[in-house]
Amino acid sequence: MERHLTARAIIIGILGLLVITASSMYVALRMGALPWPTIFVTVLSMAALKKARNSSLQEMNVTHTIMSSGAMVAGGLAFTIPGLWMLNPDAVFPPMSLITLTVVGAILGTLFSALLRKRLIVEEELPYPMGIAAFNTLKASEEGGSGAKTLFTSMGGSVLFTLLRDAWGKIPALLTPFKGSALFPSFSFWVSPMAAGIGAIIGQVFALFWFGGAIFGYYLLTPIGIKAGLFGDISAADVFRQNLGIGLMIGTGLGVFIHALFSKILRPKKLEEKPKKSQRTLFLISLVLLLAVVLLSLGTELGFVEALVLIVGIYLTTYLSGMLTGQTGINPMEIFGILVLLVIQLISKPSLLASFSIAAVVAVACGLTGDVMNDLKSGHLLGTNPREQILGEGIGGVIGAVLSVIVLLAMKSAFGGFGTALLPAPQAAAVAKMVGGIEHLPAFLIGLFVGLALFLMKIPSATLGLGVYLPIYISSIMGLGALASLIFTRKKDKEKSQKKIGLIASGLLGGEGITGVLIAILSMLK
Repeated sequence: MERHLTARAIIIGILGLLVITASSMYVALRMGALPWPTIFVTVLSMAALKKARNSSLQEMNVTHTIMSSGAMVAGGLAFTIPGLWMLNPDAVFPPMSLITLTVVGAILGTLFSALLRKRLIVEEELPYPMGIAAFNTLKASEEGGSGAKTLFTSMGGSVLFTLLRDAWGKIPALLTPFKGSALFPSFSFWVSPMAAGIGAIIGQVFALFWFGGAIFGYYLLTPIGIKAGLFGDISAADVFRQNLGIGLMIGTGLGVFIHALFSKILRPKKLEEKPKKSQRTLFLISLVLLLAVVLLSLGTELGFVEALVLIVGIYLTTYLSGMLTGQTGINPMEIFGILVLLVIQLISKPSLLASFSIAAVVAVACGLTGDVMNDLKSGHLLGTNPREQILGEGIGGVIGAVLSVIVLLAMKSAFGGFGTALLPAPQAAAVAKMVGGIEHLPAFLIGLFVGLALFLMKIPSATLGLGVYLPIYISSIMGLGALASLIFTRKKDKEKSQKKIGLIASGLLGGEGITGVLIAILSMLK
């Protein structure tokens, strides 16, 4: 059988990983953003292997899987840990403890992604816009013809557009056609080819619930609540809205847990002995989970019970992360980290250091899961061996974890700390703010129970919650992309027009992703 995880794939993947991980850490701390590196590393792996002897699209797929894995690990770390030093600049975080929790997060993210792959990718067939874009890029490079021309023309236009916006400042990042008032928030668009492409790929159902959540949160809940005296002003309404959205997302996670529990209880027991292969797999999974608990208990400030609860929390949040990434292309990893922390705070009183450790390991696992599932989606479409691809992701995730810690500590030493004009680390600042607890508990609980009910009714409550939670400018551009996709889909030749729209959207995603990574690398070098 043809090997997809080859020695040259590992070597090339790791070399690319070093650059992508370092630049991702920099851009996450400096700019408060983390552009998906998926298409950049796809093109990089194509350039490295296209002329190589006996190379295949599947080998390129595994190579870019290794390259990209460290980026989201870096994001999970950058979005959480700097908040510790914002609250206490003199706090000491032992480097080995930091490496331990980051490596454990990477391993668990890879493991749970492997367990969730069949359900989210094969059975539910979630779109995973970045994974589809990577697949389209690889296929277009092989097939050539009009499809390749469409995709790479779109990609080139997106590159030029992003340069004009981000590098040369000729295009504004936000457009605000409707100015807000004391009652109505402003309506604005994020001028982003990538976001519009995501809206075009995810389909009308997910787009409707995402954009519908934003309209409900900003233009129904906020003005009606202010008018009725429930909120004093827009700021108070924003706190309620954000916590309601978080509750909706976590309610989905609770629904997943309840559904899994009841399925296990109600499923008829089979008397026949399980196959040896299944038993061996279960033993290996149990061994990895036990090792993770031991490492967290002995190598960090977490206690044994905290580590056990943390493992359960990581499983549920990685499921949510994989589902949301599949439906929307958005992965709010730091939010998942803080929510698992809040649950653990109900049963124990972790120290400040332990609190940020919990948030970080969850964010790392969820960040890597989002990346893994996108790569597995493109691999599924290409016919890549999933075992070899997951092993490659695990290798890249662990190496990226160690490198992320080194880069984080080096930047702290070089820039003198975080929360400054040079390294604002806005996501970590938000995590530091939320370490004390949920800002609006009633809103969170309402969202929790509504999200649970909607999930049990098979309504995408997490996607709805994401629309309620995120800024309106992100949801609006996504909605515009979905609307454009609907308008340009021809009824007479629906399949052909949808394929062309998919290629154009993939190019839009890829162009901005490539340019964002290049700008980050150049900024880091400067």
